[in-house]
Parts: sequence; structure tokens; C-alpha cells
Amino acid sequence: MTATALAAHGVSVSYGHRRVLDRVDLRVSGGETVGLRGPSGSGKSTLARVLALLHAPDAGHVTLDGQRVAGARHRLPAALRTRVAVLFQSPRAATDPRLSLADIIAEPLRATGTPVEQARARAAELADLAGLTPDLLARRPHAVSDGQLQRACLARALVHQPAFLLCDEATAMLDASTQAHLAAVVTDYQRRHDAGVLLITHDPALMSRWATRVVDLPVPPRP
Repeated sequence: MTATALAAHGVSVSYGHRRVLDRVDLRVSGGETVGLRGPSGSGKSTLARVLALLHAPDAGHVTLDGQRVAGARHRLPAALRTRVAVLFQSPRAATDPRLSLADIIAEPLRATGTPVEQARARAAELADLAGLTPDLLARRPHAVSDGQLQRACLARALVHQPAFLLCDEATAMLDASTQAHLAAVVTDYQRRHDAGVLLITHDPALMSRWATRVVDLPVPPRP
């Protein structure tokens, strides 16, 4: 049986003439938390998007459980792309302001054809796990705090029970108690499902407490 792993192999990404990632290798195995560290502009968020199967690299490739992934987003089968989830820094940039929190959480289920009642039940279950009270679920993003909205985003990220969760500065905009709660939810999920976690943070204390090992991402050489 192939060990569960998500890996980047020689990944390069450029935006115009600017090289953001230059032949980067990174592996996240099931059950481990890999801390990704690097200065601003080193491409940490771009690498997270590549590993989340949201962005196809210009060169190199991603493997999931040893199988090469060809394409990104909806070019991939749902069963493949839902095995990786990402939690971004800004919950407001990552959510549709027209949707209620319940609909935000259930959004990935509807996209894969889950029946409405089943999607609602799953959304309510994960909302409770993330620390959202039932009265918040009918509210839209403008009517809740950043912390409450990020809890909804975490619930959404876990809705398909992913094998890998990528946290891109996911606690940077939150108060200390919400940070601690989200970290506890992710850690418990990781323990129960042997999930791999990629942790991107500028918080050295959080990196030290949470990461199993830390990888430094260098800034690509200038052309």
C-alpha cells in the first residue's frame, strides 16, 4: 500500500517575467505537520495553491499518494481534488458575501452533487465542531467577526474529510483564543484521520509548537 503523501517535485511558477518558485521540492506525509518558512515574496502562498491543486505549475509536477497529478481545479476529478483542502489568511476574500455561513460551509458539498438535506446536516455538524453556535449559521459574512468567519472556512475545508489541509497564515488575523481553538480543531482532526498538514506562518511560537518539521523556502534568484 502506498503511503499517504502530497508532494511537489521540481515545481516552478512565474508571473510574467518574475520567477516566484524555482524548482521547489516539498513533501507532506499523512499524520505530519510541515512548517513552511520563508521571507515575504519567497512564494509560500503560491506553493500552497499548487499543492492545493488550484494552480498548475509552469514546470515540475505534484504527486498525490505517488500518482502524478495532471491539471488543476475542475480539470481534475472531484474525488481527487477534494482530498486536499486549504485555509487562507483572509476569510472575507475566500467567501461569497451573499451566502450565509451555513451555505458557505455546505458549498463544496453542493458542488459535488450532495443532496441538500445531507449537505445541511454535514454543515451543521462541522459548524459545531468549529465552534459556531446555530444562531450564527443564518448570518452572512458582514454580520460576523473575522474569527467566526474563519471558523466557517475551517468547517468548509473539512467538509469532504480531506487527507491534507494546507493552512496559509490561517490564524494571522485572529485573536489568541480563536487561534488556539482553530489549532486544536485541526490537531484533533489530524489525529483522528492521520491527515497531513502544511503550516505557513510568520509566528515562530506557533511554528515551534505545531510543526513536526520545518522547511525553509528560499527566494528565487533574480533573472
